[in-house]
Amino acid sequence: MKKYELTSETRILCDLTLYRIKALLSFGSVDEGTLGGFVEKEGNLSQEGYAWVCGDARVSGDARVSDNAWVCDNARVCDNARVSDNAWVCDNAVVSDNAWVCGNARVSGYAEVSGYARVCGNARVSDDARVSGDAGVSGDARVSGDTVVSPISITGLDYPITITDTHMKIGCEYHSINDWAKFSFDEIQYMDGKSAVDQWEIYKPEIMFIAQQHQMKAKQRKNNGN
Repeated sequence: MKKYELTSETRILCDLTLYRIKALLSFGSVDEGTLGGFVEKEGNLSQEGYAWVCGDARVSGDARVSDNAWVCDNARVCDNARVSDNAWVCDNAVVSDNAWVCGNARVSGYAEVSGYARVCGNARVSDDARVSGDAGVSGDARVSGDTVVSPISITGLDYPITITDTHMKIGCEYHSINDWAKFSFDEIQYMDGKSAVDQWEIYKPEIMFIAQQHQMKAKQRKNNGN
């Protein structure tokens, strides 16, 4: 049995006709007869689970909201994006392209998640933050403010390296770029032993040059409003 239907109330978005949805039965915190947000087609919102689109939120293209996920307020999910598990996308947030928000993640404010980015676990992306490219935000990570996460990946060393606009992850260690620049060799050794020190001693100048250049360009983008 279907849990919702498309109503005759429509909204035009980029030449697409979206339809307001209406609950046909009670499920989770949604009561029978409740009007929801807008979808382009039934494929945008699963008929199973407690997934729901509410407020003036819009889901279009081949995007899909499933499981117990919610998209609400004025949020938008479009293209081939996915919102699943217990994830929430709310406020004026946008999830587009092939991005995926899952787990218990929350995307809110005016945040944008695009490209092939993944936001999962208990991660929070808020304010004017942007997560794009092949970026991954997971665990208990918090991305907020004007942060732009579009990482550089360095492979081929003993430890994989991911550099975002403000932070760098080497192996399992995740710290700000500024902190990495200040770490002593004793602190590096405490992280993962002498092999880490050996690698850091050899490659630190090149790694820090790339990270600091990336950080500088991110600040320039912010100052230019891009």
